[in-house]
Amino acid sequence: MKLKVLVTGKNLKVARDICEHLETDRGYMTVKCPPSKSALFDLTLAELPRVVIVCMGDETVDTISAYNVLKKAAKQGNCTVIVIASEEDEAYFIKHTELTRVLFLSRPVSLFALYEKLNDIEEELNRNKDSLMSTFREYLGDEAEEHAGKKHILVVDDDSEQLVHIREQLEEFYDVSLVKSGDAMFKFLFKKIPDLILLDYLMPDKDGGQVLRQMRSIDDYASIPVIFLTGVTEKSTVIQLLSELRPQGYIVKPAKKSEIVAKIIDALE
Repeated sequence: MKLKVLVTGKNLKVARDICEHLETDRGYMTVKCPPSKSALFDLTLAELPRVVIVCMGDETVDTISAYNVLKKAAKQGNCTVIVIASEEDEAYFIKHTELTRVLFLSRPVSLFALYEKLNDIEEELNRNKDSLMSTFREYLGDEAEEHAGKKHILVVDDDSEQLVHIREQLEEFYDVSLVKSGDAMFKFLFKKIPDLILLDYLMPDKDGGQVLRQMRSIDDYASIPVIFLTGVTEKSTVIQLLSELRPQGYIVKPAKKSEIVAKIIDALE
């Protein structure tokens, strides 16, 4: 099983060199990704890389926090995060990251050491490829136990940065799932019914009003509490929908964590 490797970070020269060597020397598929929360969220979701290589450059606390998007995948074991950094950068990364599973590789990069580690990962994948599905199911069981007693919130928004931000605001109190469109929401609902949906009003293809009308027409979904997420410009339109579609309320973006949690508590009670 050939690895798919996502390469990111602010050191563009190192990232470019790594991609070139991995493609030429090893035949790996590499995906280049800007070091931002929204880009990392989208590409890890779309590409499902087995390895993420972070090439540290002129990092700040904010840029390092972007890599926290990888926290769940790394903890689960779905991907291995390798950070290429000097000793000073390594200490800075450890101080400011929320990641709990990271491998560090010093600069200048030893390709021999990198290839050796990638060989180990590839061999493990090949050994376990027949049992990947059962492992994944076991992981879901562990997640279920971890979130026992927590209400499940589904957030629907086409803005990746907004999705990540809301998850960060709510994951202390709730089990949070994210999707990027109304169609993706209905696919999710076919598998699992959440306790509440935070539904963005302004989305391409189907807006929040159309999505909620469709929900209300399906018996299995009609009673799920829904709170609209809306910008100031759509607020009046959303208010008009309150009497027609009877959602449990609306939240004007951007909203404070306390406002969102208070609105969810009111809706669930």
